[in-house]
Amino acid sequence: MNREYVAWDSPVLGRRMEMLFFGHAGYPMIWFPTSQGRFYQYEDFGLIATVSDLVGSGALQIACVDSVDAESFYATEKSPAERMARHDQYDRYVREEVVPWLAARAGNGGVGTFGASFGAYHAVNFGLRHPDAVDKVVGFSGKYDIHSFLDGWWGDLAYFHCPTAYVPNMDGGLVRRLSTMDIAIVTGATDNILQGSEEMIRILQEKGIPHRGHIWAAPYGHDWQWWKEQIRHYVP
Repeated sequence: MNREYVAWDSPVLGRRMEMLFFGHAGYPMIWFPTSQGRFYQYEDFGLIATVSDLVGSGALQIACVDSVDAESFYATEKSPAERMARHDQYDRYVREEVVPWLAARAGNGGVGTFGASFGAYHAVNFGLRHPDAVDKVVGFSGKYDIHSFLDGWWGDLAYFHCPTAYVPNMDGGLVRRLSTMDIAIVTGATDNILQGSEEMIRILQEKGIPHRGHIWAAPYGHDWQWWKEQIRHYVP
């Protein structure tokens, strides 16, 4: 299985950003780490090993990106507006830098996103915001409402990065665009933030957006052992 360390100085973020890239051919995906996680997290916790046969056979390519959560949502020393501005820069970094790099590398027009826990928020929010670039989103054990990170503050930037806020208000054109995507919102019945997935599934249902809203029965929950089993059902 091909494994590469990749890094460059991001013009958008104004700092060096690192990633691990796995594969040589196949469907390209961006994997977002959990809360304040690093680009090597999915390798360390065994999810890459779980799909190594798909990567090795040329069915799947994965770019494991780094996060800036400690500079955005978790940077409680900053104002909520500053936190959101930094997250918006991260969104731009992924769209303007990572997606073109991965698309050129993969030679494929479509890109998928995946994440678990807070990575699920990143994967789903990014995909729903950028259906021009993303054709598949997979979120495991996520929470898609960001109000709790903003100390009561709200604004347009927060709204447009909160799927539980903007998806209910999407017009018919946007709904049709999202309806062409493969959207999977997945968790287990014992997930401690089960309501986050249930809310996102409900919103997609109410908007008539086709999706796979799957809540696996107990004992499946919010943990790596379950994600390693579930991942085989949703990628590539």
